[in-house]
Amino acid sequence: MKKRTRWLLGGLAFGAGAISAAFAYRKRNKVQVEKKAGDVWARPGMPVTFRAELMPGRDSTERTFLVKELLWNGRISLHGADGEHTEKEFEPVKFDRPVVEPQKGT
Repeated sequence: MKKRTRWLLGGLAFGAGAISAAFAYRKRNKVQVEKKAGDVWARPGMPVTFRAELMPGRDSTERTFLVKELLWNGRISLHGADGEHTEKEFEPVKFDRPVVEPQKGT
């Protein structure tokens, strides 16, 4: 293969990679913009239940806490539980179940 042909193929490969990267970057930015400020997974006063793997040997009523505050980074603080917690620590929220107040002092 001639030197000129190699330069041409190398330039085409480099250009195709640059175009692909630009499209990927543009698509990623669009996905991030679609998330709205009001899209949160928990609200203050809402009951959330820790996954059973995190609190083994406890009933679901003992693993249920009320959300005290939604923090700026998407984490929450709870009534009766110390620290900040993320969505991955809890069972999926079921909106069709009745709200049962967790027992205080357990």
